[in-house]
Amino acid sequence: MSSPEPPRAESTTTEPVDLSLSSPHSLQRAVYARRREYTRPHRIRIKVATWNVAACPGTDKDLAGWLASGTGLEAKLASLDLSQNHNSEPDHGSHSVQGETEDATDESVRLVDGTNIGLYVLGLQEVVDLSSATTQVMNRVYAADSSPMEKWKTAMQSAVPEGYSLVTSDQLSGLLLLVYASPEVAPTISNVSTVSVGTGLFGVMGNKGAVTTRIVLGEATKLVFVNCHLASGHEAAFLDRRIWDANQILSRTAFQPLTFAGVTEAQGEKIGDEDFAFWFGDLNFRLDGLPGDDIRRLLMLHTRGEYDLSKTTRREDSLEGEAIVVQRNSESSDEVTDQDSSTTRSTDQATEDTLSLPDPDDFPDDPHGDPASLQATLDSLLPHDQLLRVMKERKLFHDGWREGPITFLPSYKYDVGTVGLFDSSEKRRAPSWCDRVLFRTRKDYQDYQTKVEEEEEARKKDEEMKARGIDQAGDDDEVLFDYDPARDGEEEPQGQAGLDYDEYDEDDDEGLVVTEAGAVDRVQLDLYTSHQRVTSSDHKPVVSLFTLDYDAVVPDLKAKVHAEVARELDRAENEGRPGITIVVDAREQGGSSQASSTSGMDHVVDFGEVRYLQKEISFLTLANTGRVSATFSFVEKPSTEDPDGSSIPQWLSSSFVRSDFDEDSSEERLGKEVTLEPGETVKAMLEVIVEDMFHARMLNDGQSRLEDVLVLRVTDGRDHFIPVHAAWSPTCIGRSIEELIRVPDGGIKVFAKSLADTKGFSGSIPYDLDVRCAAPKELFKLTDAAESLTERVLADAQMLENYQMPESPGWPFEESSWKFTDKARRRSLLIGLIAALDEDKAIADAFLPEITAIERLESVAEVLLLFLRSLTDGIVTMPIWARIEQASLPSIAQPASVPRPATDPVSEDDKAAVLDILGSAPNHNISFVFLTAALTKIIAELSPLSQASLDVLKSGPTGLGLGALGRRSISFRRSGTTPAAEAAAIALEKRQARERRIAEIFGKIVCRAPAPEKEKDKKALEDRQKALLQLFLAKRDDS
Repeated sequence: MSSPEPPRAESTTTEPVDLSLSSPHSLQRAVYARRREYTRPHRIRIKVATWNVAACPGTDKDLAGWLASGTGLEAKLASLDLSQNHNSEPDHGSHSVQGETEDATDESVRLVDGTNIGLYVLGLQEVVDLSSATTQVMNRVYAADSSPMEKWKTAMQSAVPEGYSLVTSDQLSGLLLLVYASPEVAPTISNVSTVSVGTGLFGVMGNKGAVTTRIVLGEATKLVFVNCHLASGHEAAFLDRRIWDANQILSRTAFQPLTFAGVTEAQGEKIGDEDFAFWFGDLNFRLDGLPGDDIRRLLMLHTRGEYDLSKTTRREDSLEGEAIVVQRNSESSDEVTDQDSSTTRSTDQATEDTLSLPDPDDFPDDPHGDPASLQATLDSLLPHDQLLRVMKERKLFHDGWREGPITFLPSYKYDVGTVGLFDSSEKRRAPSWCDRVLFRTRKDYQDYQTKVEEEEEARKKDEEMKARGIDQAGDDDEVLFDYDPARDGEEEPQGQAGLDYDEYDEDDDEGLVVTEAGAVDRVQLDLYTSHQRVTSSDHKPVVSLFTLDYDAVVPDLKAKVHAEVARELDRAENEGRPGITIVVDAREQGGSSQASSTSGMDHVVDFGEVRYLQKEISFLTLANTGRVSATFSFVEKPSTEDPDGSSIPQWLSSSFVRSDFDEDSSEERLGKEVTLEPGETVKAMLEVIVEDMFHARMLNDGQSRLEDVLVLRVTDGRDHFIPVHAAWSPTCIGRSIEELIRVPDGGIKVFAKSLADTKGFSGSIPYDLDVRCAAPKELFKLTDAAESLTERVLADAQMLENYQMPESPGWPFEESSWKFTDKARRRSLLIGLIAALDEDKAIADAFLPEITAIERLESVAEVLLLFLRSLTDGIVTMPIWARIEQASLPSIAQPASVPRPATDPVSEDDKAAVLDILGSAPNHNISFVFLTAALTKIIAELSPLSQASLDVLKSGPTGLGLGALGRRSISFRRSGTTPAAEAAAIALEKRQARERRIAEIFGKIVCRAPAPEKEKDKKALEDRQKALLQLFLAKRDDS
């Protein structure tokens, strides 16, 4: 658990943050600059333990005794008094370990732990039997047996004090890592990432390898714990394999990226990126250069109390078969305890004349200097330790890793069930310190890297000097010291003589670590020993106790600082960013006007009701109300699609104009991007128009709405969102015949609104309503108006002088023949005519009195074509056209270049067949007959053929009928002897030309058929559609 807060270490200074440069990085820097406001010093104790349980039964039962309760240590040592160490106390038998005898516990000691530990980190090896290769493959290929993990988690949970929670657990075959945290520490842990790396069989199996976890304390301090089991064996090849295993663990361990406040770093981390690392486990390093029997015999002399023959009384206190622990008496700077530190600080405050030094005779003897002590024996063995040698030779763990002084017997190998009895089996393995705990700080790693760089620079300098032929520095005049009596010695020494230097201050920063987050932390090793009285495995558990002082983030305080900094940055940013104010200009909408200003989404540009082809305009006034120039533009949106994949046409456009822009003027509009200086204004013109027939159909069916949000993007400023809304006015354009025949008197506009109000229908007109007309009323009105206006135009031509009638055979239905060419005026008349149809008003009411008859006729003709083209089903629907094509009618399937007479039996049969097919759809049949009859009448009015002319043609020299003339009318005229015959031929030719052209115009509009892909097929289809219309438009001989 967390101990009382230590004195705060001074953090490194930070540079001021420029609040005018707002970015995520500047925000983080600004928050970090105030870290002292949201961090508080914390102190926790971390207990790291490693134990190779050798798959022995009952080892989990010992866990509570030695790990949490701290039992299993021995005080029967000649050179050490364990009562001197504040981390231990006498063990009176309240906690026992399996295998301990009752009288052994009388002088044994235990570690003082309990709830004083903030993190328990336990690394176990060989929790399952991995002696066979088959077991390795099964554990690697298939899911590892989870029962050992559950067993040890249960044992661990029972061992740690109540309230401790599991931080992480992971198993790799026989390796198991468990981390538990106290109730105070657990909430401060985040970014837990655990990785397993197998280095056993084939370099990947899990019988050897490591389980590594990374945790973050207090959002500032990163800790890494590596539990490993390296290759076993005493020979040199196995030593090389251990080095290879460790390097594989270092290179292949990759943690997940860190995440703070919802922001995840781009890259993950590896071993070496942490602030504190702890590497422990069965490293399997042995003792080289000494016979195993000699090592065993030498150590057994100590366990039996026979090593120092001058102390015969020790033979009575023999520890043969029991545990030995050597606790050093003099502690390094890394092992100064909290009590020692406080004593030192209090002593520093005393005056010099009150200091009293202890008697030198009161100090116990240093066991390192006593040749007969166990520690001296251990010191003689350690130079043969492989781990210490490879660290010295820079083969492994040389990059800043440290280990506490070894003051305990080798942890391997003992006879199971005994205390202090080394391997007595046939193999008689030499005792070794296989189980170790190493640690490293960020500063240790950085110091090593600095040292390597310095050595590299020195090496390059040596090579440079050798290349110049200078083997020694004294040979180079440039490196000799020059003495200038006039200059040297002028600088006065800094500080106060005799006060500012203290040789004991040189190591004041020992243990201090500046973390990656900038916090200043400190770690110290309090204890490093083994529990010799644990006898259930051939390895002894090894433990290390650390005290960690660190700055932890208080989330609530950091959130408060973060919010304050964000507000300050936002305010500073807004003051330096361009500011635009938008005002929606007032416009008449349904008898009321509106005007509103905006700073967000609290305004709407409402265009009111929008009709088909009718353009509506609204203006926005944009003013630069900021302190700097503002450049802005409307964001262009990609075209959208409806559910069936068709593209929705653009109905809303925006542009910039000057503030004094006049709609009636021809003044050019400004570009897509405008820059305003402070105080300047400009207008944005918004235009709404629906002129695409497909879009009108979607609006009629309720599949689309006239709603959008314009985005005004201000460079280096914030975006402004401008909602735009318009109400669609229902129209007859884009409907089907099945809909229109169900519209009652009053028009479709009123009818559609009544359906929406009474029945909730907002789309197409339901087909289950009553039929009100045999054919669309709009068709009746338009054809009737076209007939009457044609008669009026002809009457005006007869009465008015210089009145020129268009001569084109396609007039008034062919656009290229129109005399009325003012597009704006034509658009206005079209809108009025469509409105008259939608509101069931007379066509004549749509025209002002000054509109001429020819303008009216051309407008009605255009609306008639638009209406027929907009029918969703057409007059001759696709199914009906398919049946006509299947009938293979000669007049349609093979249209002749010279039309047959209307009274030709073939033509009569074909017409009857077509009407019979159309009879399956009565409303379409009536519409077709009514339309062709009206067109025939208009053709007859525009290209009259009198009865006298007919008689002349019938009585001509050939005696042929009308249909037989065709292209031979010219030869007929040349052979004619009378002017009357020639005039009749010309009239007939004009009549037939008009029939052909109008049939061509209306054929592809009236008849609906799938569009062929090839141009040739498309032309053939149009010819057949034209032939159908021409069959009903042709002049009969008897008419």
